[in-house]
Amino acid sequence: MSSIVISGTGLFTPPHKISNQELVDVLNEYADQFNETHKAEIEAGHIEEKKRSSVEFIEKASGIKSRYAMVKEGITDVNVLHPKMKKYNAEEPPEMVLMAVEAAKEALEKSGKKAEDIDLVILGSSNMQRSYPAMSVEVQQILGASGFAFDMNVACSTATFAIINAYNSIKAGSAKCVLVVNPEFTTPQLDYTNRDSHFIFGDVATAMVIESTETATSKQQFKIVAMDQITKFSNNIRCSHSYVDHCYDELPADNSYFFQEGRKVFKELLPIVTNTITDHLTKNGWSVTDVKRMWLHQANINMNLFAAKKLLGREPEFLDAPLILDEYANTASAGSIVAFHKYSDDFSVGDKGILCSFGAGYSVGCISLERI
Repeated sequence: MSSIVISGTGLFTPPHKISNQELVDVLNEYADQFNETHKAEIEAGHIEEKKRSSVEFIEKASGIKSRYAMVKEGITDVNVLHPKMKKYNAEEPPEMVLMAVEAAKEALEKSGKKAEDIDLVILGSSNMQRSYPAMSVEVQQILGASGFAFDMNVACSTATFAIINAYNSIKAGSAKCVLVVNPEFTTPQLDYTNRDSHFIFGDVATAMVIESTETATSKQQFKIVAMDQITKFSNNIRCSHSYVDHCYDELPADNSYFFQEGRKVFKELLPIVTNTITDHLTKNGWSVTDVKRMWLHQANINMNLFAAKKLLGREPEFLDAPLILDEYANTASAGSIVAFHKYSDDFSVGDKGILCSFGAGYSVGCISLERI
């Protein structure tokens, strides 16, 4: 009986890089201006002063040192503090579509496939730059793929959930060769005046070709051995902004594009993640020592190291659970795929790995892979 494999991956890295120092400089400039403007109100205790930040604070809290951005202009300007973007007309693809197409090209090349071989495109992302028409259909049209396409969103677990959807589509016979793209255009959602979150996200796009071994021809293939998905509702990571906002007389103060209770997330989500992976290994009949590598969601260095240590029963080495946070920051659902793309070439036939993403929902997607 044929297996279903990941036969190629692709990565698109945006053209602009932003250092922690650049973000700290503009945030501190904003904080100084705010505190001076509202000096009397702060001294009277009516409002709180804005806290300054530092590179050391960011790196200790997150492990992040830099990030990539599709649009850098405006982010580091104290008078703008957001990406200064052009509004495209309906005939021009938005950034997310362009990012997805570039990542897809590399995945197609690595898998030895042409666009016309693809009969399903799944575009998964934690944010949708456009509600409809589905961006996946535009990616399908630009590439020249056949079949059908759809968008999906499960926040930071979207990529693994999309891979599982691709697997199930092939198993059901509704598709033969699936392209999964994960364009994460995250930088526009940040509040660059918020000391606790202005540094978190970076932009990136990943892609995977998933197909049966009957059609796969690439040199490096990873068999999808087993899959697990779990969701449990929580408001601790939330986007409160909505398309219905224009219908309200007043909006609440927390109407943000990104909000999280970091300490609650750490305390509540990590046990779900480690238990899910442990149960997943047990169902496979695998020991953790059978696993060469874990490609985990790239949200925070402390979360990843905690999870890896808990699962391994020892301090993890870099290649046990590679981190790409220092260069890419948190890239939402694409993070674990970036880690897989960059740190899987050294696998030999029979080597096993765990691909796991987790995030808002709460949601966890866990996939076991074996090099064949």
